[in-house]
Amino acid sequence: MPQTDPIPPASLYAAAYGRYAIGHFNVANAEQILGVFNGAVDAQAPVILAFSRAAWAYLGNDLLLAMTAAARSEFPQAVVCVHHDHGTEETCNRAIETGGYDSVMIDASHLPFQENLAITRRVADRAHAAGISVEAELGMLAGVEDDLSVREDQALLTDPDQVAEFVARTGVDSLAVAVGTSHGAYKFNGASGLRLDRLAEIRQAVPGFPLVLHGASNVDPSEVDRINAAGGALAPGTQGVDEDQLREAVRYGVAKVNFGTDGRLVWTRVHREFFQDHPERFDFTEPGGRYIRELAEMVAHKCQVLGSAGRLDEVRAAEASE
Repeated sequence: MPQTDPIPPASLYAAAYGRYAIGHFNVANAEQILGVFNGAVDAQAPVILAFSRAAWAYLGNDLLLAMTAAARSEFPQAVVCVHHDHGTEETCNRAIETGGYDSVMIDASHLPFQENLAITRRVADRAHAAGISVEAELGMLAGVEDDLSVREDQALLTDPDQVAEFVARTGVDSLAVAVGTSHGAYKFNGASGLRLDRLAEIRQAVPGFPLVLHGASNVDPSEVDRINAAGGALAPGTQGVDEDQLREAVRYGVAKVNFGTDGRLVWTRVHREFFQDHPERFDFTEPGGRYIRELAEMVAHKCQVLGSAGRLDEVRAAEASE
C-alpha cells in the first residue's frame, strides 16, 4: 500500500467533534513511536504522535522526525499526525521551519492573557502560512510532566468569559483547557475528577470549536501496584482520569485527549518486571519488544475509550470529499 499524505489535525477534529475524540500520545523514543503506530493500525483509528521539548532534548528533533518518517513508510495504512507539544514561540517556529510537523501547540498559558494572546497569534500566523494546525492553551494545569512544573496553588481553571475572545483573536484551530486535570501520575484525590460543569460553560462560549484535554492519563491502579511489587515506590492511591469521564467529555466538545503518563507507567512496569524475573538478562531488546506490544495494546484501548477506533475509512472518505 503506498504511503498517503497525512490528514491535517484540524480536519480530524472537525470530523470528530461531538462524536469521538482523537488520542494524542507523547513519545520520546523508537519503541514508543512503533507502539503508537502499531496501536493505531490495530484500532483502525487516527492518532496524534507528539514530541515535547523534553523529547527534543532527549533524542533530538531531527532523529525523532526521521524515525517517524520511516514509521510512516512502514505503516502506510495508518493516519498518524505529528505534533509539537507544549512549545514556546521559539520552538514552535523551529518546528514550523524544520518541516515534518502537522501541528504545533504554543503554550503561553503561564503569561498574562493579552501576552498569551499576542504570542499565540504570531505563531498561528506563521503556522497557517505553512499549512500547519495550531493548538493553544488558556488556563494552567498543575503537576509535572516532561520539563513542565506547575504547583497546585498556581493552577488556574480556564475562564469561560475569556475563551471566545481568545479563539477569535488568535485564529487557533483547537484550544487546550484546564478543567481539573493535571500533568503527571498524581492527579486527583478522593472523589475529585474532571470539572464537567466548567467544560460545559466553555463549550457554550465557543460552540462547535474543538477543545483539547491535557493530563488525561487514567493511571491504572493495577499498573501502579505491579510497579511497586517489582521494586517501585509510587504513592499508593495514585489516581488519574476516570475513562467514563473521558467519554463524557466528548459530549462537551473535547476532540483531542492527551496521554503521556500512562505510556510511561507501562514502560516502567514492563522493564521492572522483566529484570526482576530475569536478573541474569541484559539485552534491552527483549523488554523493549514487549513494551512495543504492550504500548500498542494501550493505544488501541484508549482509541476504543474515545470512540475513534474503526474510524479510518470514515476520516479518509471525509478528507477525500473536501
